[in-house]
Amino acid sequence: MIRYLPFALLLLPIVEIALFIKVGQTIGLWPTLGLVILAALLGAVLLRQQGVSVLTQMRQRMNRGEMPARAIADAMMLGIAAVLLVVPGFFSDIVAILLLLPPVRSWIYRSLAKRMTVVSTASYQSSSAWNERRIDRPDTIDLDDDEFREK
Repeated sequence: MIRYLPFALLLLPIVEIALFIKVGQTIGLWPTLGLVILAALLGAVLLRQQGVSVLTQMRQRMNRGEMPARAIADAMMLGIAAVLLVVPGFFSDIVAILLLLPPVRSWIYRSLAKRMTVVSTASYQSSSAWNERRIDRPDTIDLDDDEFREK
């Protein structure tokens, strides 16, 4: 997946320019620029509203002693949406607005959660306790003792 990143970074400006040209031909220059500005303003308002909501959820979960993994993922996706809103263009705005929608973020979170297993260990645990909780699956990244060092 990461090997396609350079290709995507080259393709994104081409798609954005093509969309600018097509929309500009269809509705004209000033309405096109107005749409870009309107999308940025609308995105900023939605980002502020959703951001406050996510921070509230994160604080509530932390107060209950729960790990706010979902709230952290939402905050990261909102940050990506903010960056995409800053980038002028219709494609990036569409992706950003989709990321601002809670059902889309839920779908992305569920898709990623199926592929990940988070194992947390505290520094006070003995190595025998860790070996009992070891996860042996083909997709598990396991470090040997010489590859691991504490901070």
